[in-house]
Amino acid sequence: MELLYWIVIIALFVVAFIGLVYPIIPSVLFIVGAFLLYGIAFSFAPLNIWFWLIQGVFVLLLFIADYLANIISVKKFGGSNASVWGSTIGILIGPFVIPVAGIILGPFLGAIIAEMLVKKQDIKTSIKIGVGSVVGLFSSAIVKGVVQAVMIIYFFIVVL
Repeated sequence: MELLYWIVIIALFVVAFIGLVYPIIPSVLFIVGAFLLYGIAFSFAPLNIWFWLIQGVFVLLLFIADYLANIISVKKFGGSNASVWGSTIGILIGPFVIPVAGIILGPFLGAIIAEMLVKKQDIKTSIKIGVGSVVGLFSSAIVKGVVQAVMIIYFFIVVL
């Protein structure tokens, strides 16, 4: 039975990393779910208050990294709040409308459309801003991937 629990815990960690590519998957919930499953299946003793406080800081870092990477990239490329919202909507819808390619095209097109409709930008400027949204997406995924890896490594250090 222990093996089955470990398989599910590892699967939850894997799904969390899939969430880096498909942002509709709430990665942090799968990581915390794995921690809770470990506590229920084995013991909460190693998962003391310090463990949860440190993991809580990492969860905050995940949210901050996601938010800041997108905003900084879009703003650096000349975008407005409209393009930030457009790219966010695009990343949520894109993978469902155009599987695989929608992961990149969604935020790219979302930012372009938002800038053209809301801010009345020309196509050249809007495309530049769209590129910024894709840069932000990749930057965010890299930072979040590192933070998630640190969370999981810390978990294994604590429980093994």
